[in-house]
Parts: sequence; C-alpha cells; structure tokens
Amino acid sequence: MGLYSLPRTARLLKAGDFAALRGKSRRISARHFLAEYSPNDQANSRLGQAVSRRVSKRAVDRNRIKRLVRESYRHVRSELACVDILLIARSSAVTTSATELREDLAGLWRKLATLKATPGTGTMHG
Repeated sequence: MGLYSLPRTARLLKAGDFAALRGKSRRISARHFLAEYSPNDQANSRLGQAVSRRVSKRAVDRNRIKRLVRESYRHVRSELACVDILLIARSSAVTTSATELREDLAGLWRKLATLKATPGTGTMHG
C-alpha cells in the first residue's frame, strides 16, 4: 500500500477497542473536535471516529466530516506516536468550511505528534 493509504490496521474497528479507549484515555481538544487518546501495543497509531446524529441529522453532513478526518489522518499517521485515537466531532463542524476543519485537525495532529518526541513521565531514572 502507498504511503498515504489507510489500511484496516490503522483504524479502530471493534466495539471493544472503542470501549477500552473510552475508559482509560486522555483528551486533547480543538475548536471543532475532541480527541481521546491512549497508548496502544500496536506498531502504529489507529483512528476511530464518532460523528453522532447530535452533530447533524443529515448523513451527508456527518459523512463529509468523516471523509475530511480520514483524508487529514492519512497524511500524518506516520508521524504520530503509537496511540489509539477517538476523534469526536462537535456540532460546530457541520457549518465550518473544509479549509478551517483541515486547519483544526492539523493542530490536533501536531499536539498528538509531540507525544512521540516526549519521553516517559515516570519518576524513576535508570
């Protein structure tokens, strides 16, 4: 697969994965999105999305947001730490332009990419 592909191994697919993430995750927020993340034991990061009917009743609006998120994630996933990410859209994302959503997502990805460069936060040094 190409550098910017999105294989099944790069997505959260099972309900159990989502449930485990919801229980032990940390949060990063942006203007139109909330990201919950947790380290995983995989070789790469994985993305799950939640764009509920509360965000928009129209499926076409929800699918547009999900498409933009996938597109943005495909370009940065190799730079991210090995974490599971649940990206939750806020209702403001429906009325926002695609350009602004991409900028918002880029900010989130930058915050998550810093996790890769940050060493462990433990107090023991060996």
